[in-house]
Amino acid sequence: MARSDRLPIRYTLQDYPNQPTPQPQPQPIKRHHTARYYAHRVRESLTNRVIKILCTIFLSLLLFVGIVLFILWLSLRPHRPRFHIVDFNVPGLSQPSGFENAQITFNVTDRNSNPHIGIYYDSMVGSVFYKDQQIGSAPLMDPFYQEPKTTTIVYSTFGAATLTVNSNRWKEFMDARQQGTVIFRLEITSVIRFKVTTWDTKHHKMHVNCDVAVGPDGTILPTWKNKKCPVYFS
Repeated sequence: MARSDRLPIRYTLQDYPNQPTPQPQPQPIKRHHTARYYAHRVRESLTNRVIKILCTIFLSLLLFVGIVLFILWLSLRPHRPRFHIVDFNVPGLSQPSGFENAQITFNVTDRNSNPHIGIYYDSMVGSVFYKDQQIGSAPLMDPFYQEPKTTTIVYSTFGAATLTVNSNRWKEFMDARQQGTVIFRLEITSVIRFKVTTWDTKHHKMHVNCDVAVGPDGTILPTWKNKKCPVYFS
């Protein structure tokens, strides 16, 4: 078998000067922590956990208190009274000279729908208007207290002493009567206070406007009976 006459060749860096010199790989540095370091980390972790728990408890209590206050506000928030016109009559409307003994009678229901709130009525005055002109006014009821969830009947009669109806005004009534309908407006003005548990609110001036129509015989028309009256405060 023939032997090779070639000699092995070894190459060195000097033979290839442009080749980069291999760099040694950095070894990771092992850090040794003391017991004080680990104790500090444990205390820091416990402090953060306690702070989170306290914040959670505080926010939960705040939410609970807010819900309770909202429920109390809903249950104790005063609702305005509800008024309905039940009856309204102008006797003698069919008589040409009825203004000499003019008379207006009415009946209104006043409902306090609040379940836990009473209403003090310090004053109550009724006025009747025709075409936005006042034709009569008089006090209606003495001061009274209305219990929660109760209804009060407000009724009165305006006679010659409280009505300012002359022959010209009565003629306007008669002309409207020929058309089949005479429309009046009853306004009730009251000064009230709400009684919430053991304390009273400030005084409120309340206005109730009841538009009402009567027929040729002077009695309220069926379509206007038990009609709800708008209520507002000033």
